[in-house]
Amino acid sequence: MSLTRRTTEESGAADEPDRRPGGGTGRALVVIVLVMVGAMVPLFGPRAALDGTGEAAVPGGGGIGLLRAVLLAALCVPAGELFAAWLGRRVPGAPSEAPRSWAPWAAAAGFGAALGLASVVATGNLVPDSPADMDIGGLYETRDGRLALLEVNAFAAAGLLALSRRPAAQALPLGAVAIAEALRAHPTTEYGPLVGSGLTLVHLTCGALWAGGLLHVLRTLGTRAWRTETAGAALLGLYARVAAILLAAVTATGMWSTLRRMPPGTAPAQLTETAYGRVLLAKVLLVAAVAVLALWARRRLRRAGDPLGACAVARAEVVVLGMVVAVSALLTALPVPIRW
Repeated sequence: MSLTRRTTEESGAADEPDRRPGGGTGRALVVIVLVMVGAMVPLFGPRAALDGTGEAAVPGGGGIGLLRAVLLAALCVPAGELFAAWLGRRVPGAPSEAPRSWAPWAAAAGFGAALGLASVVATGNLVPDSPADMDIGGLYETRDGRLALLEVNAFAAAGLLALSRRPAAQALPLGAVAIAEALRAHPTTEYGPLVGSGLTLVHLTCGALWAGGLLHVLRTLGTRAWRTETAGAALLGLYARVAAILLAAVTATGMWSTLRRMPPGTAPAQLTETAYGRVLLAKVLLVAAVAVLALWARRRLRRAGDPLGACAVARAEVVVLGMVVAVSALLTALPVPIRW
């Protein structure tokens, strides 16, 4: 009798998640290290990318790149949550349990980053030394200033909606941030700016859903209700099918945008001789690595014995996607290559 009770208790204890302080602390330390490494890419990347190219550095490029990285990550997290929640509702017999939302924290980080970038625009695209250097009223008079203010207000609205009873309404201000970023990246003086903005909008939206969606899917699979092979494998498989379409859209729009800025005849030289080209090449290699990890995860997902074994590969994919976000932010802090 006691042996049976002891066996049952031990079996129940084995089903419990690891609540030892060391386990949570270890994961937190890993996340902190990864965030610090990711922050170093846009912060110190401009100097390394510009070395030997003869190009002039953008004033405050490292700080601007870091702010852009925070802004892009703040867009990915809530967009991914909405996307993963939408996928979860399409799983037959889906559990109602969900991890705690990170959207309010992401909105706060995005608001701070957008505010910092707006201060740069208010100083004539220079890093302000003091509040007196900023012309806040002048933000309403320029295109870049209005876009910067739109992003500040959009993140503030997204944060409030994330705390409301209708968090799905965050999609509207998050969409406004994506549109503002697409317009900002293509000034009116550029050849075909609307085409460029459209490509960037699709590229950014699909990338945010891809990276943020996988992050939230893995967080969802960490909950007790979704940890079963049936529900968890169904959610991961559904995400994998949609992610293949997102990857195709990201690849197509990225290649098109690259050819608009680097004609085929000059692309090989610019990829190695310009800072923008070097970072773009690094981004391409990272995306290729993500694609390989995604294919590996899909193969493991099809294993009948352990479909959730794909989660280990998917975690590595999330880390590499985080590096893609950091490198993408670095691109915005570098001079655009000249069309030779």
